Amino acid sequence: MFNSMNRRTVLQFLPAAMAAPLAAAPKIDSSAGFRLGVATYSLRGFPRPQTIEMLKALDVDTVSLKEMHAKIKGDPAEWTQARKDLEAAGIRVVSCGNITMTVDDDAEMEQNFVYAQALGATGIVMAPNLKTLPRIEKFAKKYKIKAMIHNHGPEDKNFPTPKSVFDAVKNMDPLMGLCIDIGHTVRTGASVLESIELAGPRLHDFHIKDLKVLTDKDSQCEVGDGAIPIPAIFKLLKKVKYTGNANLEYEINLKNPLPGMIKSFAYMRGVLAGMQS
Repeated sequence: MFNSMNRRTVLQFLPAAMAAPLAAAPKIDSSAGFRLGVATYSLRGFPRPQTIEMLKALDVDTVSLKEMHAKIKGDPAEWTQARKDLEAAGIRVVSCGNITMTVDDDAEMEQNFVYAQALGATGIVMAPNLKTLPRIEKFAKKYKIKAMIHNHGPEDKNFPTPKSVFDAVKNMDPLMGLCIDIGHTVRTGASVLESIELAGPRLHDFHIKDLKVLTDKDSQCEVGDGAIPIPAIFKLLKKVKYTGNANLEYEINLKNPLPGMIKSFAYMRGVLAGMQS
């Protein structure tokens, strides 16, 4: 259904109360020093053409591309086509992933960096283990692509918290850094604000979501409807001069994520606008 839809048509399918704030909002600027984008895992239920139409409806121009929208093990020509499709819509791939990078093998590891390079990404959001970090560092330096190591909360035996990532990479090349997921972070009891301060220049990427109950991953909700202090987080990102992406990772409402994503962006854009006043 989405294949032939333009942005106006997409919005007609949404409640007017949700569509209006988005329609009035400009594309995300960089007044805070960082940009809002989308982790396309949020749109994992849709193939690439429909995903692009929804990204256009959200007025975003940067994404972290998930594999279902361009297969890592697929034809490299597909990587090129995916990049062309996105760029034709005014959307740039700034990172790809999350990619599980636990196979300590040169050929397996390098393919991920070749893939990222073909997409035009400057970083890979990844879930490695301690053993694979030296090999990741080698290829990060070779391709000049940032390693954005994602913390996955209490269930993650390798990197549950941003601090666990920082401790592992703090003496490695500066390309080795963090993708802080704020939802997974708060579920461990760690402070997102303290984690941002700790990461410093090794903060390479940022995943935004919200939880109504900070310890319950099943309480995810639209950004702004939960208990995570988004305004304080955005203010601190600006204060520390973070210049990367803050990507919405919306993991609920698989079959109809767009209304919740629109509401989340309206809230986040409102927070950014308030920071300028």
